[in-house]
Amino acid sequence: MSNVRVLTGITTSGTPHLGNYVGAIRPSVAASRAPGAESFYFLADYHALIKIDEPARIQRSTLEIAASWLACGLDPERVTFYRQSDVPEIPELTWLLTCVCGKGLLNRAHAYKAAVDKNNAAGQEPDNDVTAGLFMYPVLMAADILMFNAHRVPVGRDQVQHIEMARDMAASFNHRYGEHFVLPEAQIEEAVATLPGLDGRKMSKSYDNTIPLFAPREQLRKLIAGIKTDSRAPGEPKDTEGSALFQIYQAFANPPETAALRQAYAEGIAWADAKQMLFERIDQEIAPMREAYQSLIDNPARVEELLLAGAAKARRIATPFTSKLRHAVGLRDLRSQSSQKKAKTAKAALPSFKQYREQDGLFYFKFVDAQGQLLLQSAGYASPKEAGAAIKALQQDDAALATLPAAADLAATQAALQQLRAAQD
Repeated sequence: MSNVRVLTGITTSGTPHLGNYVGAIRPSVAASRAPGAESFYFLADYHALIKIDEPARIQRSTLEIAASWLACGLDPERVTFYRQSDVPEIPELTWLLTCVCGKGLLNRAHAYKAAVDKNNAAGQEPDNDVTAGLFMYPVLMAADILMFNAHRVPVGRDQVQHIEMARDMAASFNHRYGEHFVLPEAQIEEAVATLPGLDGRKMSKSYDNTIPLFAPREQLRKLIAGIKTDSRAPGEPKDTEGSALFQIYQAFANPPETAALRQAYAEGIAWADAKQMLFERIDQEIAPMREAYQSLIDNPARVEELLLAGAAKARRIATPFTSKLRHAVGLRDLRSQSSQKKAKTAKAALPSFKQYREQDGLFYFKFVDAQGQLLLQSAGYASPKEAGAAIKALQQDDAALATLPAAADLAATQAALQQLRAAQD
């Protein structure tokens, strides 16, 4: 496949605010229009169940978030936009991955460790109020990513561990059952803009300091008027450094507009005038989308229709892939038993590569002849991708032997490689 698959999940746990728009929605919508990208965006409503036990809130959030992304320009014809719970293959893959995922790996997950540390500090049982959902969260996230063999997953640095865990699970599954999964890469969003909220801290629902993305015009004006400023009077020069008002303006303005406000700060602009400038600049960008958003909120059937169409599009990939995975692990039609036995006998008569991971954390492979005798043992590689690349090079050309430890029997190794190539051809 020539296109790069990029996958983004959006948890349905609240109403989108300006920080979400600047940090995630706006850049993601722009990225979805880039040539050569095959983009997947999903509403992570299964993930929301870990944090929220209010059904009506999850339903409302799903509507608001879907309407927000669509109003901001996400094109469901161009991308695959779906609700996680509409793709039943995802929880099935979660179970398949659970069966190859070590509990020790999940013990090291940041969210679980934080919950345990909090309980220990409070003198409580380590797993007090820790649900299996919280513990298994990284496996569900891995299933989200691996179901569509995403190449890249845009995340903040605090989420990189989840991508590494997904890679580990994919490598474990591939080792046991053959090469089925692409090992995803974290696309670290270093330059993601974070907006300050009304009180100067990071805009966040947990701080109750947010400005809803599609607040009505007059509510937007009122909220901006409440942004925390210092006591400097009109005419006194003001600092842009540390000014929440200036930082929010900068996230919406172009460079000349930002420079003009910086100059106005130096000349002592009144806070009321600066807030009016901020209100007008934000409303200029948001107002055209606000109308589209309200139209979608007023027509939830239309949003549902688009999400179901997106799920059907996603399942055109997920359903056949899951059938392939079910077959790989042995969940098969019993009538195929006899033909499998013949195929297995034929396969057993060929030399083969065995890739595996040792306790030192490195990845190795060995090459054995048709009778299972060791011909070649590799050194350790830092990743399964590097080990796989070395295997691929051997399958193509004997010259790659020069880069590896000496074979037990060079002539027998070369003959076995030729036999394997002939069978593959």
